[in-house]
Amino acid sequence: MLRVFGCVVRRDVLLAMRRRVDVFTALAFFVLVVTLFPLGVGADPKLLRTIAPGVVWVAALLASMLTLPRLFAGDHADGSLDQMLLSASPVGVIVAGKLVAHWLISGLPLVALSPLLALQFDLAGDALVALVLSLAAGTPILTLIGAIGAALTLGLRAGGLLLALLVLPLYVPVLVLGAGTVGAAAAGLDTSGYYMLFAAMLIAAAVLAPWAISAAVRWASE
Repeated sequence: MLRVFGCVVRRDVLLAMRRRVDVFTALAFFVLVVTLFPLGVGADPKLLRTIAPGVVWVAALLASMLTLPRLFAGDHADGSLDQMLLSASPVGVIVAGKLVAHWLISGLPLVALSPLLALQFDLAGDALVALVLSLAAGTPILTLIGAIGAALTLGLRAGGLLLALLVLPLYVPVLVLGAGTVGAAAAGLDTSGYYMLFAAMLIAAAVLAPWAISAAVRWASE
């Protein structure tokens, strides 16, 4: 199973590197949204530090959503997904590999760029560390939740709109928790409770999401 998992991750990462425009579009959206806010609200350091957690987290959430419709669509269109489902490998392992590859392509770059972009908001010290750690813990949860919506809307007309309607309400707790973590760190408060909640949400999503996605993908392929 580990070999199958590794092959799926490697395959999806290589395919994404051949379609760099899709990857760079989401990154460019993230950078532009975060950069435009300081230009629009002015240069007041206190105001920028106040809005920074929400702005960066909302931009990361929307950027991650841009890549969700393509998570299974390409394999579904060319028949690769049907071949995977017919193989002897467990569907949950294949789905887990695709999710890890998706996060490496779309989530990890957002985490890597966030410290540089946060400097525009005069964030530093504990708040900057909290922003990076919260995104590192939160973006995998966004991927897991979003993948359920992507599987449920696979092959449907106007699937992108329906995907947003399904996923956005489920993203709200992650958004609130992420912005709250950075805000607490900026205020000098203890953030250990926030990270425990992130860990609990990530474990629950990692355990439940692959099986829900597997069932939805099988249903969409029938």
